[in-house]
Amino acid sequence: MQFHFHPLSTLPEMQRLIFLAFLLMYMASLCGNATIAVIIHTDRSLHTPMYFFRANLAALEICYSSCIAPLTLANLVSGSKVTISLAGCGTQMFFFIFLGGSKCVLLAVMAYDRYMAICQPLRYTLVMSWTVCVCLVAGSLVLEFFALQFTVLLFHLPFCGTNEIKHFYCDVLPVLQLACGNTKNLEAIIFAATIITLATPFLLICISYVFIVATILQIHSAAGQSHAFSTCSSHLTVVLLQFGCCIFIYSHTGSSYSPEQGQVVSVVYTFVTPVLNPLIYSMRNKELKDALSRVLRRKVLRQESDTFGPSIRETV
Repeated sequence: MQFHFHPLSTLPEMQRLIFLAFLLMYMASLCGNATIAVIIHTDRSLHTPMYFFRANLAALEICYSSCIAPLTLANLVSGSKVTISLAGCGTQMFFFIFLGGSKCVLLAVMAYDRYMAICQPLRYTLVMSWTVCVCLVAGSLVLEFFALQFTVLLFHLPFCGTNEIKHFYCDVLPVLQLACGNTKNLEAIIFAATIITLATPFLLICISYVFIVATILQIHSAAGQSHAFSTCSSHLTVVLLQFGCCIFIYSHTGSSYSPEQGQVVSVVYTFVTPVLNPLIYSMRNKELKDALSRVLRRKVLRQESDTFGPSIRETV
């Protein structure tokens, strides 16, 4: 069985414009997140738990974008003629749920890291050891393997009627609308997964920030308050973008789900948010900007040495 995707626009000119916008956002996302991951890896001053989690978030963003964007771009450039097999659709859905859920859990882990750094600074280095950090990142991935079981359950249902997915990728709710028979059990699973994957991490993040804000307000130094807020503001901005869109979409199931709204909101967390994340983290973070300038300076000096070194030796 082959599925095809509902076009984002019926006008060829508009499809070309959307293709160009999506392509630019996808390339910017790849470049921005790859830059953050490489800088954190190469600059020793950034080898701390906070930046370790940010590097992993950047890597997740690259994978997350890449499981959606290439097929969407191919569909746009072909005039919505691209099809996807049942197995291909299931594979895309699995990676989308797996990577998206891992991002949400990792954002909760990052909030806990900020809570320990600001509210429990004396215990921070003891609690947030490298072993603990690696286990937290691995745990955020392992927790989302329920996506495989859910995908298998969904694609074991019979599909009848139209084979047009009213979306630009294989998302859960648009594919579920094509299934025949009783889907109430799967809708209940989606609701439970939304609570576990979205609502629970978001609640933990909110609790962490209640304690963080209470601790920051007790700091008497204005400079200390400003530094503490600056380390949290970028993370909080990313959290609001990611969780706001996802909760809005997946809190609607069955007849309350609107494919048109789903397409528009999905653009935000599949194309826009991966672009904004590196911009938010780089523009609001002095340490990251300083590290970027150091890396660029070293690269320029190395190129100058490679260019002028041989000529100087020949002259001597």
